[in-house]
Amino acid sequence: MIDLYAWNTPNGRKISVALEEMALPYRVKPVDITQGQQHEPDFLAISPNNRIPAIVDPEGPDGAAISVFESGAILLYLAEKTGRFLPEDRRTRVAALEWLMWQMGGFGPMPGQVHHFLGVAEKDRAYGLTRYLNETRRLYGVLDRRLAQVAYVAGPLSIADFAILGWVWRHERHQVDLANYPMVERWYRDLMDRPAVARGFAVPLS
Repeated sequence: MIDLYAWNTPNGRKISVALEEMALPYRVKPVDITQGQQHEPDFLAISPNNRIPAIVDPEGPDGAAISVFESGAILLYLAEKTGRFLPEDRRTRVAALEWLMWQMGGFGPMPGQVHHFLGVAEKDRAYGLTRYLNETRRLYGVLDRRLAQVAYVAGPLSIADFAILGWVWRHERHQVDLANYPMVERWYRDLMDRPAVARGFAVPLS
């Protein structure tokens, strides 16, 4: 059984959704980031960047245990372990990797800055909040245009969708109305209607 070290955040939800979709047995080990548990030595041994999520798989490569940190690396590891949600066709696989990296490099860091500046005192937040809201909305537009062409970001359902879903889940916190991005809204509703995705969001992470 895989141990999932996580908290109720977009990056944590990426992994709980993927584990459910892949039908892998797991148990949650909450890491309360509001209390600084991510800085404790035992967790540092698993996640050297002091960030959730992380996993420990007792049945890793060659049957030996392995720990994996960084949500994108975890998704790739799980996809390769199960042979699911990472297309075998090389061209389609490139698309899945492109959109996974798009999420990791932009559609995560930018909305994350929106989360930060919404919590800053009004007098200190205007420039930063405007900057990151505009970029977040631009990224929603990029995603909307892509989803006007395909059902899922790589064509078939893939780990890239799970990665992006964790952040679209927080669209209200981003101050984004999905009605302005109808293709994203269609994709989001389709994914949230999947039983395994629903289980992935229902499992307590905190």
